Amino acid sequence: MNTSIITVENLSKLYRIGMKEQGHKTFREAIVDSLMMPLNNLKRLNQLTDFKDENDEDFHEDILWALKNISFDVKEGEVLGIIGRNGAGKSTLLKILSRITEPTKGDIHIYGRVSSLLEVGTGFHPELTGRENIFLNGAILGMRKWEIKKNFDAIVAFAEIEKFLDTPVKRYSSGMYVRLAFAVAAHLEPEILIVDEVLAVGDVDFQKKCLGKMGEVAKGGRTVLFVSHNMPMVSSLCDKCILLEKGSVSQYGQTKQVIDFYYSHSGASHGEMDFTKTKKCPGDDKAKLLKVRIVNSQNEKISEANIGEPFVLEMEYQLLEDNLSVNPNFHVYTAEGAFAFAVSDAPLDPLGELKSKKGTYISRCHIPENFLNDGAYYIGFALSEMSKSYVHFFERDTLMINIVDPIEGTLTRGKYVGSIPGMIRPLLKWESRRIE
Repeated sequence: MNTSIITVENLSKLYRIGMKEQGHKTFREAIVDSLMMPLNNLKRLNQLTDFKDENDEDFHEDILWALKNISFDVKEGEVLGIIGRNGAGKSTLLKILSRITEPTKGDIHIYGRVSSLLEVGTGFHPELTGRENIFLNGAILGMRKWEIKKNFDAIVAFAEIEKFLDTPVKRYSSGMYVRLAFAVAAHLEPEILIVDEVLAVGDVDFQKKCLGKMGEVAKGGRTVLFVSHNMPMVSSLCDKCILLEKGSVSQYGQTKQVIDFYYSHSGASHGEMDFTKTKKCPGDDKAKLLKVRIVNSQNEKISEANIGEPFVLEMEYQLLEDNLSVNPNFHVYTAEGAFAFAVSDAPLDPLGELKSKKGTYISRCHIPENFLNDGAYYIGFALSEMSKSYVHFFERDTLMINIVDPIEGTLTRGKYVGSIPGMIRPLLKWESRRIE
């Protein structure tokens, strides 16, 4: 029976909005703090006694519990998936487990060396070369020089950065950063590998390569914690899964059951969402998302469509500045979390010279009949500037639509009544003839 390699008990993390986050200290900071310890202890005691529960009458909005009383256990050699909507607390949990930030309360017991890949370039010194950063990261993990040398060639080959090995990493692209960071994290033989959604930065081939390597790591008896919005990836890799909702563990168990629960309780609205009626519209100081809708050909809000009927995805947004070259785009996912497709209304000029004046806009995308297969689909809405690779907002899984096939009739089934696989089921032109 596998022993526990990670035990988390009643873990909580509180943030005071506007206060500087207290992470692990440098050597210099530790010396200064030791001299100030009596005053610091008194100050910290006062802060802790000031913490309020969000149900208290005196609770203020400048206090945020990112994690609340989380408990779970990870066995040696287990691959644990961590899923949830944006803001659920996934990254905060991984940062605490990676010892990047400290918990407010609770206990964590980790038995083994931890290697983490949470953000592009985490742990890299920008002025050092790729070669030097490999040895630096190995030293941070507590490895000896000969141990790093043993894995050096494999790291370089996996990252595919031979030509840039002696170039300072500050000159690396985000893709090169991720390739090297993952190669270092996975090949320096940690007992525990922690990987966040950062792999999404890489290309498809690299993602497959990373999945294969994480599988090798797990089969070798090491433990993997993996955060992703890609449910097929989580399903294929993870033995068990945790679903976080608003900082708490909503579900914990076998991966399939947890993912099924996540999509059946996703909170996606059926047909329409008006963000102007909420406290905050998604976006930044340049653009805000106001409303999203799914409508039929009569411009009526719908949450269900016949497979033989077209429908429209609609997004209303506000530009707060002039001269923005924005690109509205919609992202469609299956109920299992697979990425079905993305569509965008790109600027006419690929260099982004088509500018928009500030004001309120509506962008609509027409989805044709006989295109999507029957089943539930989740829609994400985004606004970006392609020329700058900048995203003003991206609200994933905002709306849900159910595509239904009446079975009876002559749509794409003909006389067949069984399940037809695939995300799309288009009516395409066919030609069949006898040639002899």
